[in-house]
Amino acid sequence: MENLSLTLLLVIIIGFISWQGFNKDQVKARLLFHPYAIKYNGEWVRFITHAFIHADWNHLLINLFVLYQFGEVAERFFSYLFGAEYASLVFVLFFLGAVIFSSIPDYFKHQDNPSYRSLGASGATSALVFVYIVQDPWNWFLFPPLPALFLGIAYLYYSSYMDKRGGDNIGHNAHFWGATFGLAFAFISASILKPEFIQYFIGKLMEGPSWPTFLQ
Repeated sequence: MENLSLTLLLVIIIGFISWQGFNKDQVKARLLFHPYAIKYNGEWVRFITHAFIHADWNHLLINLFVLYQFGEVAERFFSYLFGAEYASLVFVLFFLGAVIFSSIPDYFKHQDNPSYRSLGASGATSALVFVYIVQDPWNWFLFPPLPALFLGIAYLYYSSYMDKRGGDNIGHNAHFWGATFGLAFAFISASILKPEFIQYFIGKLMEGPSWPTFLQ
Protein backbone atom coordinates (compact mmCIF):
# COMPACT_ATOMS: atom_id res chain seq x y z
CA MET A 1 0.00 0.00 0.00
CA GLU A 2 2.91 2.37 0.61
CA ASN A 3 3.63 2.51 -3.15
CA LEU A 4 -0.01 3.16 -4.02
CA SER A 5 -0.40 6.64 -5.49
CA LEU A 6 -3.20 8.90 -4.32
CA THR A 7 -4.54 8.83 -7.86
CA LEU A 8 -4.87 5.05 -7.87
CA LEU A 9 -6.35 5.13 -4.37
CA LEU A 10 -8.98 7.63 -5.56
CA VAL A 11 -9.72 5.45 -8.59
CA ILE A 12 -10.37 2.48 -6.28
CA ILE A 13 -12.51 4.46 -3.81
CA ILE A 14 -14.62 6.17 -6.48
CA GLY A 15 -15.02 2.92 -8.39
CA PHE A 16 -16.17 1.03 -5.30
CA ILE A 17 -18.63 3.67 -4.08
CA SER A 18 -20.04 4.15 -7.59
CA TRP A 19 -20.50 0.39 -7.92
CA GLN A 20 -22.39 0.40 -4.63
CA GLY A 21 -24.57 3.20 -5.99
CA PHE A 22 -25.40 1.13 -9.09
CA ASN A 23 -26.77 -1.62 -6.88
CA LYS A 24 -28.31 0.44 -4.07
CA ASP A 25 -30.54 3.35 -4.97
CA GLN A 26 -30.51 4.61 -1.39
CA VAL A 27 -26.72 5.02 -1.52
CA LYS A 28 -26.94 7.09 -4.69
CA ALA A 29 -29.81 9.16 -3.29
CA ARG A 30 -27.83 10.08 -0.18
CA LEU A 31 -24.75 11.18 -2.15
CA LEU A 32 -26.23 13.03 -5.15
CA PHE A 33 -25.60 16.73 -5.65
CA HIS A 34 -29.02 18.14 -4.75
CA PRO A 35 -28.91 21.94 -4.34
CA TYR A 36 -32.44 22.07 -2.93
CA ALA A 37 -31.53 19.62 -0.13
CA ILE A 38 -28.32 21.54 0.54
CA LYS A 39 -30.14 24.85 0.93
CA TYR A 40 -33.22 23.72 2.84
CA ASN A 41 -31.90 20.67 4.73
CA GLY A 42 -28.35 21.81 5.35
CA GLU A 43 -26.86 18.76 3.59
CA TRP A 44 -23.62 20.53 2.68
CA VAL A 45 -21.66 17.30 2.40
CA ARG A 46 -23.36 16.75 -0.96
CA PHE A 47 -20.96 19.34 -2.41
CA ILE A 48 -18.31 16.59 -2.10
CA THR A 49 -20.10 13.24 -2.06
CA HIS A 50 -21.57 13.51 -5.56
CA ALA A 51 -18.08 13.12 -7.04
CA PHE A 52 -17.93 9.55 -5.70
CA ILE A 53 -20.97 8.23 -7.55
CA HIS A 54 -21.82 8.00 -11.26
CA ALA A 55 -24.83 7.46 -13.46
CA ASP A 56 -23.67 4.23 -15.16
CA TRP A 57 -20.59 2.25 -16.11
CA ASN A 58 -19.78 4.41 -19.14
CA HIS A 59 -19.90 7.58 -17.03
CA LEU A 60 -17.75 5.97 -14.35
CA LEU A 61 -15.14 4.45 -16.65
CA ILE A 62 -14.61 7.68 -18.60
CA ASN A 63 -14.01 9.65 -15.40
CA LEU A 64 -11.77 6.97 -13.92
CA PHE A 65 -9.73 6.79 -17.12
CA VAL A 66 -9.20 10.57 -17.13
CA LEU A 67 -8.39 10.53 -13.41
CA TYR A 68 -5.86 7.73 -13.88
CA GLN A 69 -4.28 9.37 -16.94
CA PHE A 70 -3.82 12.84 -15.46
CA GLY A 71 -3.91 12.40 -11.69
CA GLU A 72 -0.32 11.24 -11.28
CA VAL A 73 0.85 14.03 -13.59
CA ALA A 74 -0.79 16.50 -11.19
CA GLU A 75 0.77 14.73 -8.19
CA ARG A 76 4.26 15.19 -9.67
CA PHE A 77 3.53 18.81 -10.53
CA PHE A 78 2.39 19.53 -6.98
CA SER A 79 5.51 17.83 -5.66
CA TYR A 80 7.57 20.25 -7.77
CA LEU A 81 5.56 23.27 -6.60
CA PHE A 82 4.96 22.47 -2.94
CA GLY A 83 7.65 19.92 -2.11
CA ALA A 84 7.27 16.17 -1.64
CA GLU A 85 6.17 16.53 2.01
CA TYR A 86 3.10 18.61 1.10
CA ALA A 87 2.24 17.27 -2.36
CA SER A 88 -0.18 14.59 -1.16
CA LEU A 89 -2.14 17.00 1.02
CA VAL A 90 -2.29 19.56 -1.79
CA PHE A 91 -3.48 16.93 -4.26
CA VAL A 92 -6.36 15.90 -1.98
CA LEU A 93 -7.32 19.52 -1.30
CA PHE A 94 -7.07 20.30 -5.01
CA PHE A 95 -9.34 17.40 -5.95
CA LEU A 96 -11.97 18.27 -3.35
CA GLY A 97 -11.64 21.98 -4.09
CA ALA A 98 -12.30 21.33 -7.78
CA VAL A 99 -15.36 19.25 -6.91
CA ILE A 100 -16.78 22.00 -4.72
CA PHE A 101 -15.82 24.96 -6.91
CA SER A 102 -17.25 23.39 -10.07
CA SER A 103 -20.56 22.79 -8.27
CA ILE A 104 -21.10 26.31 -6.92
CA PRO A 105 -22.61 27.84 -10.11
CA ASP A 106 -25.14 25.01 -10.38
CA TYR A 107 -25.96 25.36 -6.70
CA PHE A 108 -27.02 28.97 -7.14
CA LYS A 109 -28.74 28.17 -10.42
CA HIS A 110 -30.81 25.26 -9.06
CA GLN A 111 -31.06 25.89 -5.30
CA ASP A 112 -34.85 26.34 -5.50
CA ASN A 113 -35.43 23.50 -7.95
CA PRO A 114 -36.29 20.33 -6.00
CA SER A 115 -36.09 18.13 -9.11
CA TYR A 116 -32.50 19.00 -10.09
CA ARG A 117 -29.80 16.48 -9.22
CA SER A 118 -26.36 15.71 -10.60
CA LEU A 119 -23.46 13.37 -9.92
CA GLY A 120 -19.96 12.45 -11.03
CA ALA A 121 -16.34 13.55 -10.69
CA SER A 122 -16.18 15.40 -14.02
CA GLY A 123 -15.48 18.78 -12.42
CA ALA A 124 -12.38 17.41 -10.71
CA THR A 125 -11.17 15.40 -13.71
CA SER A 126 -11.53 18.50 -15.90
CA ALA A 127 -9.33 20.38 -13.43
CA LEU A 128 -6.67 17.65 -13.65
CA VAL A 129 -6.63 17.80 -17.45
CA PHE A 130 -5.94 21.53 -17.35
CA VAL A 131 -3.09 21.10 -14.87
CA TYR A 132 -1.57 18.82 -17.50
CA ILE A 133 -2.19 21.35 -20.31
CA VAL A 134 -0.36 24.05 -18.33
CA GLN A 135 2.70 21.82 -18.14
CA ASP A 136 2.86 20.81 -21.79
CA PRO A 137 0.57 23.01 -23.91
CA TRP A 138 1.70 21.68 -27.29
CA ASN A 139 1.72 17.98 -26.54
CA TRP A 140 -0.69 16.14 -28.81
CA PHE A 141 -3.67 14.13 -27.65
CA LEU A 142 -4.39 10.95 -29.56
CA PHE A 143 -8.14 11.56 -29.44
CA PRO A 144 -9.11 14.01 -30.58
CA PRO A 145 -5.82 14.57 -32.45
CA LEU A 146 -5.13 18.12 -31.26
CA PRO A 147 -2.38 19.89 -29.31
CA ALA A 148 -3.29 20.14 -25.63
CA LEU A 149 -3.73 23.93 -25.73
CA PHE A 150 -6.14 23.81 -28.69
CA LEU A 151 -8.06 20.98 -27.08
CA GLY A 152 -8.35 22.98 -23.86
CA ILE A 153 -9.70 26.05 -25.65
CA ALA A 154 -12.17 23.91 -27.61
CA TYR A 155 -13.24 22.15 -24.41
CA LEU A 156 -13.97 25.42 -22.61
CA TYR A 157 -15.93 26.75 -25.58
CA TYR A 158 -17.89 23.51 -26.01
CA SER A 159 -18.73 23.29 -22.27
CA SER A 160 -19.92 26.90 -22.20
CA TYR A 161 -21.98 26.49 -25.38
CA MET A 162 -23.61 23.22 -24.32
CA ASP A 163 -24.45 24.57 -20.86
CA LYS A 164 -26.32 27.48 -22.45
CA ARG A 165 -28.00 25.17 -24.94
CA GLY A 166 -28.99 22.54 -22.33
CA GLY A 167 -31.17 19.53 -22.90
CA ASP A 168 -28.69 16.64 -22.64
CA ASN A 169 -28.56 16.14 -18.82
CA ILE A 170 -24.76 16.51 -18.74
CA GLY A 171 -23.15 18.91 -16.25
CA HIS A 172 -21.30 21.05 -18.79
CA ASN A 173 -21.24 23.94 -16.34
CA ALA A 174 -19.28 21.81 -13.85
CA HIS A 175 -16.87 20.81 -16.63
CA PHE A 176 -16.22 24.46 -17.49
CA TRP A 177 -15.69 25.65 -13.92
CA GLY A 178 -13.66 22.59 -12.98
CA ALA A 179 -11.31 23.29 -15.89
CA THR A 180 -11.13 26.95 -14.87
CA PHE A 181 -10.27 25.94 -11.31
CA GLY A 182 -7.42 23.71 -12.49
CA LEU A 183 -6.02 26.42 -14.74
CA ALA A 184 -6.22 29.13 -12.08
CA PHE A 185 -4.79 26.92 -9.33
CA ALA A 186 -1.79 25.93 -11.44
CA PHE A 187 -0.95 29.46 -12.55
CA ILE A 188 -1.49 31.15 -9.18
CA SER A 189 0.49 28.49 -7.28
CA ALA A 190 3.35 28.60 -9.79
CA SER A 191 3.41 32.42 -9.78
CA ILE A 192 3.83 32.46 -6.01
CA LEU A 193 6.06 29.43 -5.43
CA LYS A 194 7.92 28.83 -8.69
CA PRO A 195 7.85 31.98 -10.83
CA GLU A 196 10.45 30.42 -13.12
CA PHE A 197 7.75 27.99 -14.25
CA ILE A 198 5.76 30.88 -15.72
CA GLN A 199 8.81 31.77 -17.82
CA TYR A 200 9.05 28.13 -18.85
CA PHE A 201 5.38 28.12 -19.86
CA ILE A 202 5.78 31.32 -21.91
CA GLY A 203 8.83 29.79 -23.60
CA LYS A 204 6.86 26.66 -24.48
CA LEU A 205 4.07 28.77 -25.94
CA MET A 206 6.53 30.69 -28.08
CA GLU A 207 7.88 27.45 -29.52
CA GLY A 208 4.52 26.71 -31.10
CA PRO A 209 3.13 23.26 -31.97
CA SER A 210 5.24 20.55 -33.56
CA TRP A 211 4.24 17.67 -35.81
CA PRO A 212 2.82 14.83 -33.64
CA THR A 213 5.23 11.95 -33.11
CA PHE A 214 2.49 9.35 -33.65
CA LEU A 215 2.19 10.55 -37.29
CA GLN A 216 5.90 10.55 -38.01
